[in-house]
Amino acid sequence: MDRLVTTVRPYAWGSTTALPRLTGTPPDGTPQAELWMGAHPAAPSQVRRGSGLRPLDAVIADDPAGELGEAALRRFGPRLPFLLKLLAADAPLSLQVHPDLAQAAAGFRAENSEGTPLDAPHRNYRDDNHKPEMLVALTPFDGLCGFRPPARCADLLDTLDVPGLAPYTTLLRQGAEEPALRQAFSACLAAPGELVAAVAAAVAGKAAGNGPHRQTFTAYHAVAEAYPGDPGLLAALMLNLVRLEPGEGLFLGAGVPHAYLHGLGVEVMAASDNVLRCGLTSKHVDTGELLRVVRFVPAPVRILRPSADEGEGAYPAPVDDFRLSRIRPREGAPVRLEATAPQILVCTRGEIRLEGPAGTLALGPGASAYVPAGEHVTADGDGEAYRATAGTGAEGAGTSSPASVPAR
Repeated sequence: MDRLVTTVRPYAWGSTTALPRLTGTPPDGTPQAELWMGAHPAAPSQVRRGSGLRPLDAVIADDPAGELGEAALRRFGPRLPFLLKLLAADAPLSLQVHPDLAQAAAGFRAENSEGTPLDAPHRNYRDDNHKPEMLVALTPFDGLCGFRPPARCADLLDTLDVPGLAPYTTLLRQGAEEPALRQAFSACLAAPGELVAAVAAAVAGKAAGNGPHRQTFTAYHAVAEAYPGDPGLLAALMLNLVRLEPGEGLFLGAGVPHAYLHGLGVEVMAASDNVLRCGLTSKHVDTGELLRVVRFVPAPVRILRPSADEGEGAYPAPVDDFRLSRIRPREGAPVRLEATAPQILVCTRGEIRLEGPAGTLALGPGASAYVPAGEHVTADGDGEAYRATAGTGAEGAGTSSPASVPAR
């Protein structure tokens, strides 16, 4: 059991205050977007082993069977299969999608054969892995997730009263859902600048008014202001807008277009860098490849809730790469955290005390710990923590029924 020394990623969309507020440290005026906990080679956490600090990926490479356990080693190879983060968004993130395993493997081989360097800014596939992810809100959290039904997309666009949108709503109202979404989404991403400007002005007007969609258009107005002139605004209007309350989560699988907008949350994902972007970003955009990967299927937003309010409550995930659960010890009833796979815990409120064979480790808000496979640990205290572990061989990965909610 090791306390993690972690890295904060200062992306431009990050909040200057959310993570400092959580950890009780003074803000320094710079954006603090993501705090990474794991062994990802881009920013591995460090643990104290021997005479000093060592990167967690190097520790695992020295003894993969001992650190990961046999089951996880067989399933995922000699690497930690997940990355845990605290994510603090103060501005919209890029409109993006992640490939499935087959698409990632094929894309990675193709770019390798073309001689594209792994660190090239225009590279799409930096590894051969998929990148399913889950986000659980710590504060009210807004995001875009999956397509609205085509008819509802058209209805929302109609409320803007922008004449230039008529061809787009016509596409959305004709034919089957999949081709309607594909054609309209593709057209949105190629929209001329004057139409984007007209839509942004209409969105601003609706956000300032008292109409029934004011709250919805307030969120889209923030998107338009953050990325003026970006046709991703039109594409974003086709996606479900969802508000997560603290403790509620979203799972995002392959092919689902999404963008986080604002809030603080815990995020866990498969260990991959494969992101395809089509807008709302200054980073590399490859609309053609994204359109090949996107799944043009409308779906209701599925809100995930933990399977228990006290003790350990798990969030369901249809992948093996990670399991996520919330730890809230009951007084006099420590939570047992046995697992045959490695795990990482991050405290998000109060104090969590981890008791293991080598002693006790106390975690305050924002502090985290790595527990290698097979180490028996209990969690106690008056606080709250989130626990990520690999699905293969892990206990405590209970179930919880997701709820469908109407998108805004």
